Amino acid sequence: MNVVPLTTPATDPIASEGVVAAGVYVDGRRVANIAIDEASSWRSKPGHVVWIGLYEPDLALLTSVQKQFDLHDLAIEDANNAHQRPKIEQYGEGLFIVARTAQLIDGRIAFGETHLFVGEGYLVSVRHGASTSYAAVRERCESCPRALARGEDYILYAILDFIVDNYSPVLETIHEEVEEIEDYVLANTITRAHIERLYMLRRDLLRLRNAVGPLVEVCRRLEHDNLPMVRSNMQTLFRDVTDHVRNIQERIDSMREVLAFAFEASLLLGQAQETAVSKKLASWLAIIAVPTAVAGIYGMNFKYIPELQLEYGYFIVMGLMLVACVGLYWRFRRVGWL
Repeated sequence: MNVVPLTTPATDPIASEGVVAAGVYVDGRRVANIAIDEASSWRSKPGHVVWIGLYEPDLALLTSVQKQFDLHDLAIEDANNAHQRPKIEQYGEGLFIVARTAQLIDGRIAFGETHLFVGEGYLVSVRHGASTSYAAVRERCESCPRALARGEDYILYAILDFIVDNYSPVLETIHEEVEEIEDYVLANTITRAHIERLYMLRRDLLRLRNAVGPLVEVCRRLEHDNLPMVRSNMQTLFRDVTDHVRNIQERIDSMREVLAFAFEASLLLGQAQETAVSKKLASWLAIIAVPTAVAGIYGMNFKYIPELQLEYGYFIVMGLMLVACVGLYWRFRRVGWL
């Protein structure tokens, strides 16, 4: 990129509600912090790149940004609504990209959105909802002016890579909890609270997969479609982001399978425990049924009952009942029912 070097030092950031940072870069170095209404004049200078970061801006601020960079009405409408599926759209010589962000808050995955406007000499990021500040991206890029000097498409790569990398801490935390639940399920009786937690984790992972999946197509287009604002030497970097996204997808699928296995294992263990209890109850009922039946017969008010007048009839009947009960108990113990 042919640039015109400046010696003007960067001034203090200009405070404005919704504006996180707004700077101008030449040769990868920040030369000025600007107001939004100055962006167009700076962007039009050869070799200058305007990088603006916004957080939950109102429509008035978005409209001001739109005027500075001649952004499409539909893209501004999408950025204002903040309920978009991850996608990439081209409006003239500019790109509009939507990516979903994720953070773990109180044990649940909270989702946010980042909207990126990219064109010749500018990049505007608009964050909504749960997401990590991109100040770390800006600091990392500014610490390596040679890389940042590549231009706005490098900034786009850095932000997308940062978004994808931030999925990993969420997955690692969930993975630790999944392993704990899996170990608990195999060693203890699962409770209703554990079942509810398993269900919520599977649902959150499915939502995360739906948020991550479309990024593969976004990066694929950045890598292969020869878009006018993406230089050919940047396509390798976007391929690396694609690989990271696919790796995240595989980890999500793996954890969902583990959760499904834990849930199925808990059901099987529960059924096995119920079967064992049923066998024990059936065994004891069978043992108790023998003396109950004999005692019931001999307790009837009939004059002629076998051995009723026998001198040792009581002891014989009691002995037979005891032998029958002991025999049934031994049999059930042998087959594992008791």
